[in-house]
Amino acid sequence: MIMPANPFQVANEAEIPSPSLLVYPDRIFRNLERMLQIAGGPDRLRPHVKTHKLPELVGMQISQGIQKFKCATIAECEMTAGSGASDVLLAHQPTGPNAARLRFLAERFPRVTWGTVVDDAGVVDILTALFAEAPEPLQVYLDLDCGMHRSGIAPGAEAEAFCKTLCKKIDSAPGLEFAGLHAYDGHNHEPDPEQRAAQCEADFAPVLAFQKELQAAGIAVPNLLAGGSPTFSIHAQHADRECSPGTTVLWDAGYSRDCADLPFEPAAVLFTRVISKPGDDRLCFDLGHKAVAADKPLPRARLLGLEDAAHVVHSEEHLVLETSAAKNWAVGDCAYAIPEHICPTVALHDEVWVVVDGAVGARWEVSARRRRLTI
Repeated sequence: MIMPANPFQVANEAEIPSPSLLVYPDRIFRNLERMLQIAGGPDRLRPHVKTHKLPELVGMQISQGIQKFKCATIAECEMTAGSGASDVLLAHQPTGPNAARLRFLAERFPRVTWGTVVDDAGVVDILTALFAEAPEPLQVYLDLDCGMHRSGIAPGAEAEAFCKTLCKKIDSAPGLEFAGLHAYDGHNHEPDPEQRAAQCEADFAPVLAFQKELQAAGIAVPNLLAGGSPTFSIHAQHADRECSPGTTVLWDAGYSRDCADLPFEPAAVLFTRVISKPGDDRLCFDLGHKAVAADKPLPRARLLGLEDAAHVVHSEEHLVLETSAAKNWAVGDCAYAIPEHICPTVALHDEVWVVVDGAVGARWEVSARRRRLTI
């Protein structure tokens, strides 16, 4: 069965195995244009690559003038540098072998400005030992907790002395350079734009107060790296902040619902087929949680044309929907699904199928889904 009003429909469905992940470069470019419009230009953007992990998409961003990127893993860093980026930040405090791997990256890609985040004095000591003889200093950001409660130091009176000492330690260390403050507010998913903005400003008030304290103590704060996708347009209104949205390039069902005020469009969908009809009102698709991220409650994907169906079973390789529309579907019919959470969904696929002019052609390897490339 062919759904009539499906903007993601491809002409050569018979050539695509299911489940597969499809990406649409025309939609990606439109999302990049919107990112640049909101930020006011490429210099204020440091997009996160964790959403897509694709060298080709990094290349698309570079073609629009974006040169700074944010990564979560060493593999993402290597992929991004190898794709032509000139400034790469590992926004994940490097511990164990990852600190040495970061140093190897700096050797492999000497033209790249390298950076990372820290919240621990011991890690600063390790990085100092590794980068003391490096040709260029490692840019080190102090990681602050502004409400995510995941990593970083919560700014405030109790932590003020420690943070000042740590910043001075970074700034005086050979091979390191204090680059500023990193504060990620990924916990803020308020669907109401005004409430989201109010929470964003409240969460960042202690960060800004701490920035002033550092400056008053004679510690320059060159950069303030702030926010993710939901708060991107809020932080972009403040000229002193660098923004690091990630999901904005591909978007997903979760953000389409929770951040309906933001102008981005889904640019990646899952391609799936009916593999069984276990009852008059049930459809089983080959879209298990090995193909779509299972970190969210059901429904974990929005199947176009079946938005009102109940998601009753989701296992490793199967997704069962209950719907009165099942009578209109046959085994083998194709469907398109927008994932609830695109970032971990991409990480489940070895490659993506690229849709141009309504048909699938090339395939791109999701290279940085691996934990290690060469380093």
